[in-house]
Amino acid sequence: MYDLNSIDWRPARYPGIFVNVLRRDEQSHDATVLIRMQPGCRYPAHRHVGLEEVFILQGGYHDQQGERRAGEYILNDAGSAHAPVALEGEDCVMLAVAHGGIELLK
Repeated sequence: MYDLNSIDWRPARYPGIFVNVLRRDEQSHDATVLIRMQPGCRYPAHRHVGLEEVFILQGGYHDQQGERRAGEYILNDAGSAHAPVALEGEDCVMLAVAHGGIELLK
């Protein structure tokens, strides 16, 4: 099993959120990113420009659509919006592929 703690996590602008950008296309705004959220921490509310694919590797989160846990594959439609909050317990670690990127909501 791969040690998720050995990843080069970079702090995001938001408390308790860390990222490791695997790929970013400046023209299309597509991005493939590993995201780690500490328990109880919230990723800011955002809208998906294109389809977003998420696979949860560890822990889980809840958002407006319900609770998601390790092993789940989620498709977020273009135009959908949410604000995930990591579940209590272990860090939530996920692989996210955002086609077209995201727009932060205020």
